[in-house]
Amino acid sequence: MPHEHAVQCVHDPLLVALSYLVSVLGSFTALQLAVAIPAARDARQRWRAIVAAGAAMGGGAIWAMHFIAMIACKMDIPVSYHVGLTVLSALIAMVSCMAGLAIASAGVFGWGKLVVAGLFMGLGVTGMHYSGMAAMLMPATTHYDTGLVVASGAIAVAASIAALWLAFNLRGWLQMFGSALVMGVAVCGMHYTGMAASRFVPDGSGAAPAGGLSGAHLGLSIFLVTSVLLAAVLAISLVRQRQRAMVQI
Repeated sequence: MPHEHAVQCVHDPLLVALSYLVSVLGSFTALQLAVAIPAARDARQRWRAIVAAGAAMGGGAIWAMHFIAMIACKMDIPVSYHVGLTVLSALIAMVSCMAGLAIASAGVFGWGKLVVAGLFMGLGVTGMHYSGMAAMLMPATTHYDTGLVVASGAIAVAASIAALWLAFNLRGWLQMFGSALVMGVAVCGMHYTGMAASRFVPDGSGAAPAGGLSGAHLGLSIFLVTSVLLAAVLAISLVRQRQRAMVQI
């Protein structure tokens, strides 16, 4: 059986912890931004809020967490990442989150709409994960456990439904922070279940294909993404404070 010769993935505990913290940060950012969706005065303002919250959720809580966790996986073979597929995985995550928020916020908020939005978003998140896995360039082939793949997709859908419900029902910093902690667990649970579904079997060549993005360069990219998210939240918070101050005058 090919799985008997699979390369072992040993996770760096510090990077695993960092992946969770990044997911919490992205989740908290997205929840802060999502508050503006139901409060939007017109369609243009609503779409701006959807794009901002979707980018924070997909780009920070999900995509950045995913690739930090990928870097945390240490194997005895060289690994780099296909640039196009890496960018595609980020776009899938952000667009699916934006679509989920758009579906859930259209018209009257209800459970039926929430489930449909969660399914759409969850399948997108699952697509992000496995396109990110496909971006791995290494002298090995990847084999998947079908049951665990399905389980990872189910976790992604459940996490998406929970995230959407929280986005439209929570108010207050403490509630959002507590929810972000829970969402971080759910997102990490989906990723590491997906990783458990994977087996990497060396192909005997011993060298990764040239032209990929190294783990160090990928880490720098993730740092830039999360920095932009933080800057966006700070800017939006300042604008809101100014608006509230002007209303009170």
